[in-house]
Amino acid sequence: MTQRQILVTSALPYANGPIHLGHMLEAVQTDIWVRFQKMRGHDCVYVCADDAHGTAIMLRAENEGITSEQLIDRVRAEHMASYAGFHIGFDNYHSTHSPENRHYSETIYKALRANNRIATRSIKQLFDPEKGLFLADRFVKGSCPKCKAEDQYGDNCEVCGATYSPAELINPRSTLSGATPVEKESEHYFFKLPEFTDFLKQWTRSGSLQPQVANKLAEWVEGGLQEWDISRDAPYFGFEIPDAPGKYFYVWLDAPIGYMASFQALCDRTGRQFDDYWKPGSQAELYHFIGKDIINFHALFWPSMLSDSGYRTPTAVFAHGFMTVNGKKMSKSRGTFINADTYLQHLDAEFLRYFLASRLGGGVDDLDLSFDDFLAKVNADVVGKLVNIASRCAGFISKGFEGRLAEELANPELLAQAQQAAESIATAYEEREYHRAIRQIMALADQANSYIAEQQPWVLAKQNPQDPQVQAICSTGINLFRLLMIYLKPVLPAMAEKVEAFLQVQPLQWRDAASLLTDHVIDSFKPLARRAEAAQVEALLASTREEAEQTRKLTAAPVDQVAASTVTGEQTVDSQLAKEPIAEEITFDDFIKVDLRVARIIKADYVEGADKLLQLTLDLGPDANGEGVVRNVFSGIRSAYTPEALEGRLTVLAANLKPRKMKFGLSEGMVLAAGPGGEDIFLLSPDSGAQPGMRIV
Repeated sequence: MTQRQILVTSALPYANGPIHLGHMLEAVQTDIWVRFQKMRGHDCVYVCADDAHGTAIMLRAENEGITSEQLIDRVRAEHMASYAGFHIGFDNYHSTHSPENRHYSETIYKALRANNRIATRSIKQLFDPEKGLFLADRFVKGSCPKCKAEDQYGDNCEVCGATYSPAELINPRSTLSGATPVEKESEHYFFKLPEFTDFLKQWTRSGSLQPQVANKLAEWVEGGLQEWDISRDAPYFGFEIPDAPGKYFYVWLDAPIGYMASFQALCDRTGRQFDDYWKPGSQAELYHFIGKDIINFHALFWPSMLSDSGYRTPTAVFAHGFMTVNGKKMSKSRGTFINADTYLQHLDAEFLRYFLASRLGGGVDDLDLSFDDFLAKVNADVVGKLVNIASRCAGFISKGFEGRLAEELANPELLAQAQQAAESIATAYEEREYHRAIRQIMALADQANSYIAEQQPWVLAKQNPQDPQVQAICSTGINLFRLLMIYLKPVLPAMAEKVEAFLQVQPLQWRDAASLLTDHVIDSFKPLARRAEAAQVEALLASTREEAEQTRKLTAAPVDQVAASTVTGEQTVDSQLAKEPIAEEITFDDFIKVDLRVARIIKADYVEGADKLLQLTLDLGPDANGEGVVRNVFSGIRSAYTPEALEGRLTVLAANLKPRKMKFGLSEGMVLAAGPGGEDIFLLSPDSGAQPGMRIV
């Protein structure tokens, strides 16, 4: 087999908070693939880094009274410890705030500038006169210019779904200082992405992307690409743009270049040659594992920048879906936004690795961490099937035969079948169809357990502990267990290390599946895993809720600024009605003017350029002429729902609202939802049995 040269990366976590299970979904998926490639004998390296630039990091460091450099150094150490706790085997973990990243950011920018790919023009932005900085949309709040709802962010109303510019807000204020922002003009630098339209049409269809991702990108490309703003004004924590004092690279420009920087640091340490991997004509393979929410940066901007600055493009970009917990989007208020370190305080890291592997495929579907399924799966498979094989057989070998396996095994056919599965399991790993690999492996485990149960070596051992048949049966069981551990080593590396010590063998490689252990001495068996208990899950969720509450208290506004609280005597009442009292009375005639209809969500999509909107296609059923009625609605519920969680669901539509022209298209109505906003939005749904088009009265 020809040895492959492979460089693998996963998305860079932002250095402004802890690693959570959403990060770990991607890291585990990537790590399994890398470990598999290394077991196959390929030269595969895995690099990553902290994304360490931006206004948010600068402001957090300021609040903590430390420098930005001190903050990112501390967070990087925390991130590395969290990843290590889940056995993520980086070959190098770096930072985008590094000499290597400055070098490659400036090199790529200068090449693009020399090729006339950079434009400059003045734009108007809101400016905080007290903080002395330009405000991103998320740092501006005010009343919605459409529905007048208060406390809305600067780009989108979470109440009515309207989109607008921050300057359109009524009574805008800076969330950083409370000051009224002023409009100020500034020169910005832009990457001429539209000039790469023909290149991207070809590249996105070159096999470098999953089909569903390529289809989505084709919609964006065909819809017309926009120039990309790549600069930010001082004060800003990042790299200053060459020959542009006071102008800094936008964090998303130098973040993917961080892959190159981390690999360069590895090259400097190990003697690898950077150009062998990154220059055009390279025979090395380059893969990025990322979340589907950042596909535009990795599959539009990134390959365009690389192609025009003297570097090769990725072999493939592998996007994955989001993680939900117990069927809901990860939410701090619900106690399901789980930090990696919090998980490790209560549960085995490899249980999560195994559960994720049992659910992960090669597509972009979301993955639900249902803790009921989690407990059932890891206890049944890892403890009840896998470990059970070794624990049932090892004692008889140790007691009756001084730990020596038989020279002749009892069931060559069963062993051969398990060995022959190596290639099909390898194919599943290669294609990132881990759930398929796990199914095959567990089918073999079922066969092994059935074989041992049928042979009943414990019955034979009662009559004669030194019966050669007992040795042959249990040696067969140990060999089946060894084969299963070879196949599961990419998923369960820490357990595999314990098994290697138990079997007294060198680190297991994929090729070892072709051989068997005979006339070999093993060590005494020690427990490899304990059952996960519901009480541990409950404690994990309780800890997560407590952390969320502590964070809420630390970041809460002073009482005199919180309009949601009312004071009676010495007690503060904090309820939904206190936050938003019942509106003035209306008559039935007023109410009946609103035509509420049952609608089915037949399609849901993210909206490019809108952080809070989803585009919903709603089916209202046939009209009087038998023609289907379909409505397009833009709804500000992205923070609480993924598109996949909505498709096929019934909801309630205000059907006779006047259509509203938005910059993303025409919105023909409004779906109804409850909640204060953010992650806590709850879409209204009629009971089962309701049909699209039914009026709600």
